[in-house]
Amino acid sequence: MSSTVDYVISSEQREQYREEGYFILEGVVPDHHLTMLREECQHYIEKEDAELSRREDNQRGITHMGKRYFISDQHKQNERLKDYIFSDLMAEVCRATLGPEAYLFWEQYVVKGAEVGMKFSWHQDSGYVGYDHTPYMSCWCALDDMSEENGTVYVLPFSRAGTRTREDHVVEQGSNDKVGYFGDDPGVPVIVPAGSLAVFTSVTFHRSGANTTDQMRRVYLTQYSGSPIYTEDGSKLWGNAVRFVENNKRTEPVVL
Repeated sequence: MSSTVDYVISSEQREQYREEGYFILEGVVPDHHLTMLREECQHYIEKEDAELSRREDNQRGITHMGKRYFISDQHKQNERLKDYIFSDLMAEVCRATLGPEAYLFWEQYVVKGAEVGMKFSWHQDSGYVGYDHTPYMSCWCALDDMSEENGTVYVLPFSRAGTRTREDHVVEQGSNDKVGYFGDDPGVPVIVPAGSLAVFTSVTFHRSGANTTDQMRRVYLTQYSGSPIYTEDGSKLWGNAVRFVENNKRTEPVVL
């Protein structure tokens, strides 16, 4: 694969990211990375189920056993994940959206269980950070073919959301989701084959529907920032800050 941004990401897509907050890349993830991400996903689901089964309500935060999983920050112990997180493809996406410097901010699996996979409410990723900061970028990788039936993501373009800044969110009872959009726009469904990417800003509203199919719906989400993001008081990093793009060039990852 070419190491230049233009090989994968067009000027029109970069413009759409700036003006509407997202773009889609279909079928760009190499097969070996897709296979690896699926294998690691299954490993972490089994590990999470073992932990959740010991809890009376089978729930931890916004993870609900058998229904919806958010499994995050595993790259520190997993070299296979790093091979994808810091790949040429991710460097290209970062350069096209963030500019000449890029840091890994966060990563997580987002999985909806077969037939009972829960919806996820309208939110901005920055809504979970909870205070104003320079927006970062989310790279949503489909590990399965995505459809409205299996609970794909819906994005709300800036022009339809009426905002491009972080909004206050409230916690939804029962799901523990944070919700920041209360309008009736259904959003744009991301209907793509496995190995595709939905790339959006951390202030782009998005949601996902329930999974009504007989198969799991699996996603691996990586998030990158153009500079380190600190807690509101500036005392420590909010998440991660692993630099791997410097002066427009992909480099060996450096943990700050």
